[in-house]
Amino acid sequence: MTLLSSRPSRPVEPGLLSRALEVAGRLANDATDVITATAGRGAHPATLDSPFDWVTGTDRILERHTRRVLTAEFPGIPVVGHEFGADHGADVAEYRWVVDSVDGTANYVAGVPWCAYSLALVDASGPVVGVVADPYRAQIYAAARGRGARANGKPLKLVDRAGTAGSIVCTELARKGPWPGMGEFIERAAAAHAGVRVLGSAALSIAQVALGHAAAAVLHSYHEWDVAGSVAMAIEAGAVVLDKHGEDAALPTDGLLVAAPGVADEVLGWWQETVGT
Repeated sequence: MTLLSSRPSRPVEPGLLSRALEVAGRLANDATDVITATAGRGAHPATLDSPFDWVTGTDRILERHTRRVLTAEFPGIPVVGHEFGADHGADVAEYRWVVDSVDGTANYVAGVPWCAYSLALVDASGPVVGVVADPYRAQIYAAARGRGARANGKPLKLVDRAGTAGSIVCTELARKGPWPGMGEFIERAAAAHAGVRVLGSAALSIAQVALGHAAAAVLHSYHEWDVAGSVAMAIEAGAVVLDKHGEDAALPTDGLLVAAPGVADEVLGWWQETVGT
């Protein structure tokens, strides 16, 4: 097994890292204020093709604000967002910003205190800078390539685990419900005396690994904007990042496992056995 953090990453100009961290942190604080002021208070979701695939005015307002600021501060870097798609040339640009203004919109609409704002600067090697706002816990998680990860300015370093017994493993539903093999995955975890939690925010599920609250997080499918910010945080904290086949990749295209190094093989085994990999 290869750790993503051991892969050579492209160097990034220090001034860009510092500016990106500062601007992303400012936007995360703006998002925190908006989300906490409006969550569960008369939001009117637009239902799409899934009962829980919702979009609210807050999603759109925050993404527009994010795009305005990023375009002014980084005029040569395109933005890719959940609500308004990709700027022209984003697929071939050296860098791109990816943003999900409210990850966990169903929770936000219901007033359940578990959603996030996620913003990352990404290049061909993966996340360069990632910032995730956890509004209900008044936390801003930030990471930059080679500079470590922090929670409200306090350095984070993942403490490894010898096994999954007694731990939490996070996962999320697929777009239209449980992913293939999800029930069996939960049973495998239970047999190993671990608990699986489905909490409704991919960004915060991955963040729990970096914070040491969860041993691993498995996403059978995901969007880049949901996870890039928290993957940056997890990598810099020392987590393993793999796809469903156990291969390392900057942002895997075939599922995502983020885990403490000592349990990555075990959780990957559950996942592979239940989906027939």
